Amino acid sequence: MEILWWLAPSVVVTCVAMAWIGWLGRDGRGEVDREVAAARLAKALERERAVPRTPPARERDRSTGIAVRPPREQGGSSASGPGSDERRPRAAR
Repeated sequence: MEILWWLAPSVVVTCVAMAWIGWLGRDGRGEVDREVAAARLAKALERERAVPRTPPARERDRSTGIAVRPPREQGGSSASGPGSDERRPRAAR
C-alpha cells in the first residue's frame, strides 16, 4: 500500500480540478440576454467574409491498381543491359 502514496497528489489535484470545472460550468454563470445574443449574431452574419482562394483542382489519372511500365524503345544498343532479351525464354522471343 505504501507504494501507491505517490499517486495521492495526482488524485487530489484531479478531484480539485473536477470540482472547479463543475462549479464554473453550472447554469446561470455568464448568461447573455437573448436580445443581445441575437443582435451579435445578426451583426456577424451581415459582415462580409474574405473568401480564401483555392488553386484549381487538378485532373488526376485514374488508378487501376496495376503497375504499367512505359514501352521499351526498339533499336537501342543495350542488348546486354538489364531487361534484355537474353533473360527471356527462347519461346517468348
